[in-house]
Parts: sequence; C-alpha cells; structure tokens
Amino acid sequence: MTYCVGLRLEKGLVFMSDTRTNSGVDNISQFKKLFTWSKPGERVITMMTAGNLATTQTVVSLLDERTKAPEDRSPSILDAPSMFDVARQVGELLRDVIRTASPTGERADSTFDATIMLGGQIRGGGARLFLIYPEGNFLEASTDTPFFQIGETKYGRPIILRAFEPTMTYEQAVKLLLVSFDSTLKANLSVGLPLDLMTYQEDSFEVGHERRITAEDPYYVAISQGWGDALKSAFKALPDFHF
Repeated sequence: MTYCVGLRLEKGLVFMSDTRTNSGVDNISQFKKLFTWSKPGERVITMMTAGNLATTQTVVSLLDERTKAPEDRSPSILDAPSMFDVARQVGELLRDVIRTASPTGERADSTFDATIMLGGQIRGGGARLFLIYPEGNFLEASTDTPFFQIGETKYGRPIILRAFEPTMTYEQAVKLLLVSFDSTLKANLSVGLPLDLMTYQEDSFEVGHERRITAEDPYYVAISQGWGDALKSAFKALPDFHF
C-alpha cells in the first residue's frame, strides 16, 4: 500500500510520501513514489503515486521520456502552458496506461488502477495541487479542501483535519505530516519508512527542501516518542467515566 499527503499552504506546497510497496505480508519492497521535474526560474512540477506499481512506474517513465525527446510529438509537461494542462496530460496518460494494461479495457476498480497527486507552479500562474483519478479526471485543492491524501489515508487523516492551518510555516507543516505518518505507520504494516519530503515556496520556481527521513532520523524519533507520550498524557487528563 502507500500513504502520500500534499498540503497547500499560503506560502506554497509540501509533499510527503512513504516508500513501501507490498504484494502480501511476505513480499515487501521499497520504491520511490515522489518525483519532480523542473525548469529553474520557470516551473517546478511534483508528482506522488499510489496504486499498482507497474502502472505508476510506466506513467513516470513515459513522462520522463517525453521530456527527453523534444522531437517526439507527444506533449511534455515541461512545455505545458499551465498546471491545469499538466494535470490534463497526466490524467490522459494514466487513463491510457490503465486501458492498455487491462484486458477488459479501462476500469477504475481493476488491478491496474492508480491514483496520482500532482502539484507545482508554472510562471504566469499560481502554485496548484491536483488529485488525479484512474479514469483521468481530477480535482483541484481549494480553500475548502487545502490538502489531499492518497493510499492508506484513514489513520493519518484525523490529525490533519484537527490541526492543519493554511497559515502554517513549512516547519509546522512537516511536524504535522510526521505525526500523521507516524500514526499510519503504527496502524498499518503496508506503509513504511523511509519517508520522502519535498517543499516548494510559491513564486520561487526552484525545488525547495528535499529530504529522505529514515527510522533513525533524530527529529522523527523525537516526534514519534513525543506524540505517543502526549497522547497518553491527554488521555489521562480527561475525566473518567462514572457508572
């Protein structure tokens, strides 16, 4: 399984993903799920993937090939005029890959399905965040829905719903995401370390902070232990039930 989160802050975007894939409890592997393409000074595009690994790797490879072959007539996300057009290109590519892989044609519930989170900024427009479904259609983050999750979302969602604020600093947002991921890691073995982190500051048109967070990372260890202790303290401080 997978867990990926993208936050739309007033200052820009924050992305975090795990790296575990599995086909049963005895077949666990590690694969990167966060990918970035950029033209410094013009655009930064980041994508996170969840679902069938063969499908998502095919999509990423085709996007890479299109950026490296300018003579190819296939559209490239590095030449798209807007983030909306990038989302449309990626959605169409995802739909076509699923259709080609499935013997019965495009089916969102097939074993070949995948979901993609896409964010970034192209000069001339603002930073944007999209959630792309297997059928190729997509949603955009808004004031009412300023973050997206894909994969194993249920365990890490409550803390984001309670604590997320668009005015957060990047440091606060990373702390929130680590709590969300730690809650998911504790509850589901199909999500695992290390975690990939990437930030993007709006109007910078440069890749921001990138980092791989391992189980030995001192800050992650402090967050994991501190959050567990804080939960126990908060639980004990609540009034007991009386029969």
